[in-house]
Amino acid sequence: MSDELEPSGLRNRGEEAIGDLAQALLENPVFHQAVTTALGAGERAVQAQRTAMGALNIASSAELERLGRRLRSLSDRLEAIEDRLDEVADEVAALRAQARATGDRPDLSAQARS
Repeated sequence: MSDELEPSGLRNRGEEAIGDLAQALLENPVFHQAVTTALGAGERAVQAQRTAMGALNIASSAELERLGRRLRSLSDRLEAIEDRLDEVADEVAALRAQARATGDRPDLSAQARS
């Protein structure tokens, strides 16, 4: 088998040909102008879409993602508050049980101030 027909030889020749083609396209002013125009049109279309969605008061995906993050953060904070309330309820229950056992009536108003 000759070197040109081996898979690695074919691959190398193919890569070289693609590289030469890409270089020729990049150096071609007509191709360069077409790519620049296409990219500019795409950016203008995105901006027009944002403007239209804003005018219709429709949230963008970025705004929805930000809202989702804020809701998750709020949920985490609420869960922490619930956990702390459970701890306080357990402490109050323990104090009441202790007071019943000793026959004393604890001054909960003094503890609430601390």
